[in-house]
Amino acid sequence: MSTLTPHIGCTPEDFAKTVLMPGDPLRAKMIAETYLTDAKLVNNIRGIQGYTGYYKGKRVSVMASGMGMPSIGIYSYELYNVFNVESIIRVGSAGGLNRNLKLFDIVIAQGACTNSNYAHNFALPGTFAPIADFGLLRKAAENCESKGLPYKVGNILSSDTFYNDAVDQGAWTKMGVLAVEMESAALYMNAARAGKKALCICTISDLIFSGEETTPEQRQNAFHDMIQVALDVAEA
Repeated sequence: MSTLTPHIGCTPEDFAKTVLMPGDPLRAKMIAETYLTDAKLVNNIRGIQGYTGYYKGKRVSVMASGMGMPSIGIYSYELYNVFNVESIIRVGSAGGLNRNLKLFDIVIAQGACTNSNYAHNFALPGTFAPIADFGLLRKAAENCESKGLPYKVGNILSSDTFYNDAVDQGAWTKMGVLAVEMESAALYMNAARAGKKALCICTISDLIFSGEETTPEQRQNAFHDMIQVALDVAEA
C-alpha cells in the first residue's frame, strides 16, 4: 500500500477522531498496552509508533510526536489535514518554572509562549498567541478537580532549544509562565490553522530553580494521572 505521507503509513480510517500525542514512542506503546483495549499498531514509520484502540468503549488513538516543534509540526499537520483527526492532546513532561510547582504536578497549557520562529510559516502581519481549545481545557481542569489532582492552568514556554547559553529562565517566570517544554506552540498553531482542536497536558518532571528531577524511567512510565485525564477528556 502506498502511504499518503512520507511519515505516516496508514489510512485516515485507521485513526480515531482524537489522538493522544506523547513525544516518546515507548510512552505511546505504554499508553496503548496499559489503557486501550483491542489496540492495533497503525504506524511505525521511523519508529514513530501509533496505535488505535478503545478506552471505556471510546475509540482513541495514541501516536508519538518525537521531540521539538519541527517534529510535532509535521505529525500534527498530517494528522489534522490528511488523516482527518479532529483533536490532538499532547501528553508529556515539562520543567517547572513556577516556584509553587512540585514534581508530578499537572500543568494544563492555556497558552504557549515560544522562542521559535514557527509562526513565520503563516506569514502573519503581527504576533500570534497560540492557545488551547477551551472546551478541552475546561474538561481537563474539571477532571483534575474531580480526581483531587494537584494542577495549574496557565501559560507555558515552548522552547526551540534544550541546551543553550541563556540559562536564566527568570524572565519567563516574571511573566507568570508556569513551565517549559518543546512542542505545544507548534501544535496549537497547526490546530488554529486547520480549524481543529488541541490541548497540552504536562507533568512536571523537574524543577528548574531547585534542581529536583525525576528519573528517565519515571518520565517514561510514571505519569499515569496525566494520561488518565487526557483519556477521559478525549472526544470520540
